[in-house]
Amino acid sequence: MRRTILILGGTTEANALAAALAEHPGLRVIVSLAGRTAAPHRPAGEIRSGGFGGADGLAAYLTARAIDQVIDATHPFAARMGWNSAIACTQAAIPLLRLERPAWVAQAGDYWTEIDDWSEAAVLLTAGSRRVLLALGRQELAPFAHLDALWFLIRSVDMPDPLPAFGHSQTLQARGPFTLADECRLLAEYDIDTIVCKNSGGDAAVAKLTAARQMGLRVVMRKRPLRPPTPTATTLAEAIAWLDQPLSPTGLP
Repeated sequence: MRRTILILGGTTEANALAAALAEHPGLRVIVSLAGRTAAPHRPAGEIRSGGFGGADGLAAYLTARAIDQVIDATHPFAARMGWNSAIACTQAAIPLLRLERPAWVAQAGDYWTEIDDWSEAAVLLTAGSRRVLLALGRQELAPFAHLDALWFLIRSVDMPDPLPAFGHSQTLQARGPFTLADECRLLAEYDIDTIVCKNSGGDAAVAKLTAARQMGLRVVMRKRPLRPPTPTATTLAEAIAWLDQPLSPTGLP
């Protein structure tokens, strides 16, 4: 019997999983994208774009589309979607798996300060930083705009619109993955002394951390938000193995 799988996507892992499942004869794959990026990478399978209207809206969608299993492969910082998917799958009695890349871990030679929110990061920057790379989402810039004594290089996939009123800044539109050589060149060219970023994990954006380690730069790293307790896979193989488990009469693996 053909099963319908919903992948909550928008990440490299989601795209890779969709590609791996695309030719599976027993599966119908739907990939949901939040629609916040102007030109996202298009994954394999059917595409659904936009929000669901909270947990209740997602639960209604799961029921209406007869979804059999859900894999939440959203970004590690998409906490709201994580909670909504857990609530919705519980309401609809549909099995849920979280596919999440491992977090970055500080190594010898790293100069990291880990923080819980951007207001804490802004306070830290006033002590010892002069020129800062903000490697953040375009919607997370406002807490830093009032720091007029600092200069910011603002790098994001899409250009901020509107851009908060920074006193001294330059924008750079770029999409990873970035090489170590490119990151070292960028940090040296702009005389960066501090990087502000999120602990996204993965390989696509890790080069800036390696460059910071080699160059002795400070990193202000936001820790991942709390997510609900959910069965979790860290690799495609683990996620596919979860899908391959036979469903019980209750619909659970």
